[in-house]
Amino acid sequence: MKTLYLDIFSGIAGDMFIAALLDLGVDAVKLERELKKLKLDGYHLHISRGQKSAIAGVKFDVHLAHAHDHAHAHDGHEHAHENGHHHGHQHHDHPHDHGHEHHHEAQRNFAEIKQLITRSKLSAWVKEKSIAVFQRIAVAEGKIHGVPPNEVHFHEVGAVDSIVDIVGAAIALEFLGKPRVFASPVVEGTGWINCAHGRFPVPAPATLAILGARKIPVSQCDEPHELVTPTGAALLAEFVKSFGAMDNLVAEKIGFGLGTRDNQTRPNVLRAVLGTRSIGQGPKSKVAGGLDWETDRVAVLETNLDDCTGEMLGAFVDTALAAGALDVFHTPIQMKKNRPGILLTVLCVESDADKFSELILRDTTAFGVRRTIAERRKLRREFVETATPFGKVTVKIGRLGGKVVQAAPEYESAKKLATKAGVPLKQVYDAAAKSAKLLK
Repeated sequence: MKTLYLDIFSGIAGDMFIAALLDLGVDAVKLERELKKLKLDGYHLHISRGQKSAIAGVKFDVHLAHAHDHAHAHDGHEHAHENGHHHGHQHHDHPHDHGHEHHHEAQRNFAEIKQLITRSKLSAWVKEKSIAVFQRIAVAEGKIHGVPPNEVHFHEVGAVDSIVDIVGAAIALEFLGKPRVFASPVVEGTGWINCAHGRFPVPAPATLAILGARKIPVSQCDEPHELVTPTGAALLAEFVKSFGAMDNLVAEKIGFGLGTRDNQTRPNVLRAVLGTRSIGQGPKSKVAGGLDWETDRVAVLETNLDDCTGEMLGAFVDTALAAGALDVFHTPIQMKKNRPGILLTVLCVESDADKFSELILRDTTAFGVRRTIAERRKLRREFVETATPFGKVTVKIGRLGGKVVQAAPEYESAKKLATKAGVPLKQVYDAAAKSAKLLK
């Protein structure tokens, strides 16, 4: 599976994120075409190639219509410091969050932004992820100001470029094939910012709250400027699976998203690496140039139980699967003093390990959870329709080395066809399996 690694040694902002993905090959014309599905007026995009500290990359800007009429607001918005306003100072203005200043401006609250995205003709995935990113910002700002998330306001000028940045980021990731996203540890600068809620030290209140809610560690460096914006923090919190050094990453493309400021200690760029993770390069493993299987890592959570009722266990399995667990199962075991018990196992993505550990401790009789990280090798999967004497059946096929090595009819599709044809389910399964063998 494709992997996107964000090297955030110099922080991250919404515009730099999109710029880096454009440098990786996202089509700018298609990006702009998708953004028009929002039916959002009052802006145009400016995308150009340039250099920052001798590093060539892409610069992405949202130019607002009649921006001169709102200069006092735009200079203070988060996107302003993403795109170069006040970069000579050690502080930036953040009055975008709840709109208690500049009351004469139009405003959009989170509920209205959510409605705007939901009503658009964007893909379901882009809608879901865009709203999720905005939700993280709204929840953080709501806690800071003591208001419900839906009532958190964004200035009209600020809302436009925030919407473009966040929705554009989701669109760009979809264009890249929705890769698994990893990132280096979060590094923030120092100094001060001017917010609507006063002068605060870096990190900004919202940035710190967003990262903290996802339990993402943050360290500060000696760069006397803000490096991670609230939008950048929300993008990391929503999309990044885990944070750390590159782990067996084979770089296929490298993109640089350029900021505007000339930093004192590091180039103001975001490096994005698109490639594949070659996990476990032992003598029997095939990596780049070998087998074309997919690789990833999952968390394996286990606990031994001897006093959990069947009803409680059944309810937990339903709850965990509904919450997004990859798999949940229980196995009979023998415990201490020859007591019969069960081994409860939950498989989940690495980033959800804490969530499901908590669920086990809350919803079962467990007093502890063992956690390991396991590597997986997976066939490249796809769903196809194959013809049978009874009609077409959806079949999941798995390829290795470009050849079909596994084929499994989808139960619901086969059941529906068997009922319609008035034949046993097994007969449809056998016909579908025979037809699937002819696939190439």
